[in-house]
Amino acid sequence: MFSENQIYLASRSPRRRELLRQIGVKCNLLMMRETLGREIDINEQPFVDETPTDYIYRIAQFKANESWRRVIQRRLPILPVLVADTIVTIDGCILGKPQDNKHAEEMLKTLSGRSHQVLTAIGVGVRDKIQVRLSTSTVRFREISEREIRNYLANNNILDKAGAYAIQGMAAAFIVEISGSYSGIMGLPLYETAQLLEEIGIEIFQWLPAGRDSKILKLKCNTEHTAGENIILSLVSFQIQKPDLAYIVHTQHEQ
Repeated sequence: MFSENQIYLASRSPRRRELLRQIGVKCNLLMMRETLGREIDINEQPFVDETPTDYIYRIAQFKANESWRRVIQRRLPILPVLVADTIVTIDGCILGKPQDNKHAEEMLKTLSGRSHQVLTAIGVGVRDKIQVRLSTSTVRFREISEREIRNYLANNNILDKAGAYAIQGMAAAFIVEISGSYSGIMGLPLYETAQLLEEIGIEIFQWLPAGRDSKILKLKCNTEHTAGENIILSLVSFQIQKPDLAYIVHTQHEQ
């Protein structure tokens, strides 16, 4: 459907760009604001009595529509636009990005010793058609002392992170268990993302950062350790002094 097999990513998040690279999707950054001095484009304040699920669906839909409008306004090449939004919820309350370190400290104290939900909605816009998917995960924190919270905030930039923490960083030491999507908690659920992109004609595992040729081999394994699983093997050939082989293996349970 798209000869370039590329998308626009309407997010500044380096984590989301890295996650897309993991599944071989090439993206071009689409800036929602052309200059830093402009007012914010999207009002992300929840409506009165709006549920977390309704809120994040609304924001993802709005971001996808606004992003597609910018593609048209700027007369950019026609490619799908991917947007994403992540929130943390506890007791029905939405925890977005903290306003400052004091606000972040309050968030972490609220999450300490309890379970909370992480909701990430992704939206893909192609022309006037917008599709949105939701990933919901549960994360349980151990008790966190005030000293640990202060040390964590002093050594991490958390103002761009929902709930004031990143699962892939130092906060991993606070986490007792998770149920759901690790990549969704990071900010881009790869299962739902790959599904949506393939539905609109974007093939995954087709581009790798090194820019080398790659082949996708799908094997059926009957060994005791991997019985009942499909192994997707990405074989990448690197030309240095002599050919070397690098393997990226993904396991996926059969439905």
